[in-house]
Amino acid sequence: MERELTIGEVYRAQMELRDIARHPKIIGPTQLSDKCSIYLKPENLQHTGAFKLRGAAYKISQLTDEEKAKGVIACSAGNHAQGVAMSATRHGIKSLICLPAGAPISKIEATKRLGAEVCLVPGVYDDAYAKAIELRDKHGYTFVHPFNDPLVIAGQGTIGLEIIEEMPNTKAIIVPVGGGGLISGVAFAVKTLRPDIKIYGVQAAGAASMVDSLHKKERVNLPTVHTIADGIAVKEPGDLTFELCSKYVDDMVTVTDDEIAGAILALIEKQKLVSEGAGAAAVAAAMYGKLPIGGEDVVCLVSGGNIDVNILNRVISRGLAQNGRVCSLELEVDDKPGVLSRVLGIVAEQGGNVVAVNHERVAASSQVNACVIHLELETLNADHIRRIRTALHDAGFPEKG
Repeated sequence: MERELTIGEVYRAQMELRDIARHPKIIGPTQLSDKCSIYLKPENLQHTGAFKLRGAAYKISQLTDEEKAKGVIACSAGNHAQGVAMSATRHGIKSLICLPAGAPISKIEATKRLGAEVCLVPGVYDDAYAKAIELRDKHGYTFVHPFNDPLVIAGQGTIGLEIIEEMPNTKAIIVPVGGGGLISGVAFAVKTLRPDIKIYGVQAAGAASMVDSLHKKERVNLPTVHTIADGIAVKEPGDLTFELCSKYVDDMVTVTDDEIAGAILALIEKQKLVSEGAGAAAVAAAMYGKLPIGGEDVVCLVSGGNIDVNILNRVISRGLAQNGRVCSLELEVDDKPGVLSRVLGIVAEQGGNVVAVNHERVAASSQVNACVIHLELETLNADHIRRIRTALHDAGFPEKG
C-alpha cells in the first residue's frame, strides 16, 4: 500500500538522508540581480550533481527485502538515473535505467559508472517512461518514479526543510519544474511549516506542461517538448504532483532558452557555479523579472549541474548574446578610402572590442558605390551596445536594413 505524503514523512526522509546526501549551504546574497537579493541553494554540488539523489535514495531505503531482491527500474533524462544507480548500488540492489537516447553522453556514462544497466530509448523522457513500465511488468522490477511518488517527493522536500532552517527570513523560494516532484516536495514542506513564504515554479517555455496544466486546471500532455533544459523536458506532469502544485504553489512562469543560457553564464561568471539548463531556470526567472519579487530576499534552487561540455560551449555563446556581451553589426557604407578605419575608430572610442571584421563589395549592398561591413564585437551589456549603435548612426553609419 502506497504511503501518504505527510510532514512526518519528510522529517523521516531528512533523518534517513543525513549520511547519504550532501546538504549544501545557501550561497548569498549574490550580485545576480539589482532588483532583488538572490540567494542560491546549490544542489548542483550534490553527490551525482543534482537533487534527484534525495528522492531516489529515500524511496530505495524504504523498499522491502522482497522488492530489493527483484531489483529496481527507473526512467530519467539523466539526473534521476544517477540518483537511483548510486542508491541501488549502495544497497547492493540491481538497477536498470531507461534513458532517452538523446540524453547527454556525460549523464549516460555517469549512470553506468554508478553501477546501473542502461537501456537507451528513442524519443524523450515520456518514451523512456513507457519502456520502463513495459520492462517492469515483464520482469517484476520495482519502479522508482522520478517525481510522481510520495516517498520520492518526501525526499525532495528535505530541501525545503533545509532552506527554512538555514534562512527563515526568506520571502520566496523559486524552483525549477519538470514533472513537478521537486517543487511538490519543497512546497509541501515549506507551506506546511511556513505558509507565509511564497513558492514559485519555473518551466522552460518549450516544455511548459505544468504551467499549461495549472492554467487549464487539468493535466495537459504536450505533443512535443523542445528546450536546452533537458532535465525539465517533460510532456505531462504526474497526477500527484499536479494536485500538490495546484494546492501549494503560488505561481508558475516560463523562461526562454536564451534566458536560461544567460543565467548559466551569470552563474559561471559571478558565482563560479556550473549549472545545467534545468538548474538555471529559477535563476533566469529572478534575473529577468518574471516574478513579483522586487526588493526581496529570495532563494533560487539550482537543481543540478550535469551539463554536457559540448552543449556548455553553445550555451555560453547564447548566454553572451542574451546578456549583451557580444554583438553583431551590419553596416552599409560608402566604398571610399578611410571609411572602415573611421567605423573601427568609433567602436574603439565607445569601448567595444572588435573580434571579427568582414568587408564585402560584390553583391553585398544595394548601392553600386557602397559596401557592407560586418562586425563582431565584445561588449559590456545591452546599454553598451545601444551606445555603440547610436554613435555609429550619429556619425552617418546606420545599420543595414
